[in-house]
Amino acid sequence: MSIKQNLLDIKTQTPEHVTLVAVSKTKPNSDIMEAYDAGQRVFGENKIQEMADKFEALPKDISWHMIGHVQRNKVKYMASFVNLIHGMDSFKLLKEINKQAKKETRVIDCLLQIKIAEEDAKFGMAKVDAINMLQSDAFKELQNVRITGVMGMATFTDDQKQVTAEFNRLKTIFDELKTLHSNLEIISMGMSGDYELAINCGSNMIRVGSSIFGERNY
Repeated sequence: MSIKQNLLDIKTQTPEHVTLVAVSKTKPNSDIMEAYDAGQRVFGENKIQEMADKFEALPKDISWHMIGHVQRNKVKYMASFVNLIHGMDSFKLLKEINKQAKKETRVIDCLLQIKIAEEDAKFGMAKVDAINMLQSDAFKELQNVRITGVMGMATFTDDQKQVTAEFNRLKTIFDELKTLHSNLEIISMGMSGDYELAINCGSNMIRVGSSIFGERNY
């Protein structure tokens, strides 16, 4: 199956209101261009340097999403062009994004990464910390970042009931946070193996890599 055909198949099964982020990490520019030529414009990377290199080399109307864990000392390398940062998991990180966005005279959109999985390895904020942050005066002073939604990663398991419960938890937290912060619009959850389930649970942004590009090249 070609990248183009894979994209068409996914888009056929995906409702109009759901944004498809093509996860292009480790993939060569030629694969990204094949997806681009098939109409895809939103791509997700998990390493800032790799994303910056691709940004330099590829068409400028691509919307680049940082979907991996973000180290504060690397924010400056993407501040001039990144369109959405999915993994915003601490106020310290948000302050750094704000600082670097200010230098670029930009406002950078971010998603609050909420910890919904049982696994210790997954990053993310607890719901109470997200609420406290959104209500804090320190948060209200940040002029160069905009929180536009939430992101969460379910436990890596075949137990569909558990994954469904975790996705439902994120949707519930989103609804609660939206009462405090009306700008919230995005629920980013669901990947190649579970995006249909995620959409049924309320996701409107899915991160799909291997179902488009084939297995990762490590």
